[in-house]
Amino acid sequence: MTALEIAVTSAEGARTAYRCGADRVELCSALEVDGLTPSEGLLDTTLAGLAALTPQPREPGRPWQGVHVLIRPRPGDFVYDADELATAAAEVRAVCRAGAQGVVVGALTDGGAVDTAALRLLAETARESAPEVTVTFHRAFDQTASITRALAELLDLGLVDRVLTSGGKAAAGQAVEELAGLAGQSAGRIEIMAGGGVRLDDIPALTAAGVDAIHLSAKRRAAGAGTCVALRPGDDDPGAYFVTDADRVTKAAAALGVADRHGG
Repeated sequence: MTALEIAVTSAEGARTAYRCGADRVELCSALEVDGLTPSEGLLDTTLAGLAALTPQPREPGRPWQGVHVLIRPRPGDFVYDADELATAAAEVRAVCRAGAQGVVVGALTDGGAVDTAALRLLAETARESAPEVTVTFHRAFDQTASITRALAELLDLGLVDRVLTSGGKAAAGQAVEELAGLAGQSAGRIEIMAGGGVRLDDIPALTAAGVDAIHLSAKRRAAGAGTCVALRPGDDDPGAYFVTDADRVTKAAAALGVADRHGG
């Protein structure tokens, strides 16, 4: 089974993903900068909204895997100082105690290697707060000096359950061979989740490469309401924002053989 994870930025987006066939969601804010840690209020509203839905029938072997929360304290690189790591650890603790089923973390050294001390802090904080939580290493992985060496290190550490990666390329669809290599290297010990610029047409080839999951935002740009004043040059619709597109989620799920579950 190849799982489908949808990145969402709202409670409604999470409900849309659930109804349309996703296996789990990654909750974040600010997709415009590739995602930041969502607020406590957003997580609470998302969890409550999902809990209020009428449970939908699911295919055998495809249990709902819940809300996995991105932990990223700022935009930019993934080399964090002590204050930023303390912030990230506090965020991990808070979201796990609030009921998140997983956390999505990552940190690098300035030499482009996995920051093992930082990763250990974040992963151990997560599991001390909620022992059943799963840990995903996010696309900081693609910024490492060697993705095969980084995966070997993550396998040795035993701290993460899955890796989100575009195979070291700008988009996962450009790295089918690299992703197949990572899946072979992992041999099921860590899930390999293909993500980053994934298009619907990419899904068959990514699935054939042997990845364990597909990750995409399935977003569309929604026009702003009324007249807004542009706050920066060149912004033709300053009130616009991204929402989860039900049609794209449904088509992604269908490409993985999952029927949608509209309703609830």
